[in-house]
Amino acid sequence: MTKVKTATSRSSSYHDYLISSLKDIEEATAYLETFLELDEEGREAEILRSALKDIIDARILANDLSEKAKQRYEELDQLLSENAGNEIYTLIEFLDALGYRIALVPKE
Repeated sequence: MTKVKTATSRSSSYHDYLISSLKDIEEATAYLETFLELDEEGREAEILRSALKDIIDARILANDLSEKAKQRYEELDQLLSENAGNEIYTLIEFLDALGYRIALVPKE
């Protein structure tokens, strides 16, 4: 019997691959930094929320998520859902106006 790939199976396998790759802290850092560097038109709280959820899912699968991190994630997710991440994006825009940019670096 021939195995037929559907859009759903490809999407699912990509998501599985993404979550697996995000177990690596360097990959997760680069992935998240991409969403923080988007210009104003590309910034959407839902996309940032989705990226954060992917990283959390990867950490859960790797059994590498503390209760404190889980709690902070839930608080941040609530904040992003309530006000579209305005505080985060305003901070990024303010720093940009001062000549800075946000850079994520994994802790040693």
